Order: sequence, then structure tokens, then C-alpha cells
Amino acid sequence: MKYLKKIVYSLALILPAFSHAEVIEVVTFKLKPGISYQDFAPIDKAVEIEHVSKQPGFISRESAVGTDREWLVLVRWESEQDADASMNSFMQAKAASDFVNHIDETTMMMKRYSK
Repeated sequence: MKYLKKIVYSLALILPAFSHAEVIEVVTFKLKPGISYQDFAPIDKAVEIEHVSKQPGFISRESAVGTDREWLVLVRWESEQDADASMNSFMQAKAASDFVNHIDETTMMMKRYSK
């Protein structure tokens, strides 16, 4: 029983650290046919400047182009709660509609990693 109490106590100390661990969000998608990287780059930057970077817990955001209309976005957040809050408010952002109108939503994939 003492051993079990030690484990529970240890978890109580450790778990809050994991719930507030830095999050790296990796998003990939393809641009719609006919949309060039040059057309989309300023739209992507506008989403970063007008919405994402203003969200609580935002650390950094970076985008990169791939081949065959692929696009990669990496966003670092202070916590998973911050990442969730940003995602939940994204579609209400003015810049989001233009962003979404230029991507093939069926190709969008997002993964999160804790640091």
C-alpha cells in the first residue's frame, strides 16, 4: 500500500508537467489545383500574422513547400490547451476563409508532438 501511495504521489507531481508540455503541431496539405506556391505564400503569412501569432501560448510558426502542391506548417505552442484553443478559434478568423479556400481539405493531416 505504501508503494502504491508513492506511485500515485509521483504521478501527481509528474502529470501536470506533461499536460503543460510544449507542443509541436505538424500540418500537411496540398494546395488546390491551379493554386501556385507564389499565390498561396502571402495567404499563409496573413494567417500567421493576423491570427495564429496572436493566440495565447504561441511560440513560433514556420511553413515550407514540398512537391506536387504540398505544403507543411510547423507551429510550436506552450501547451496542448493553447493549441486546442487556437484550433477552435481558427475558422472565425478573417484570414482563415481565404486560407481554407485555397487548400484541398481532403489532404489535410495534423499531428501533435510533446516536447
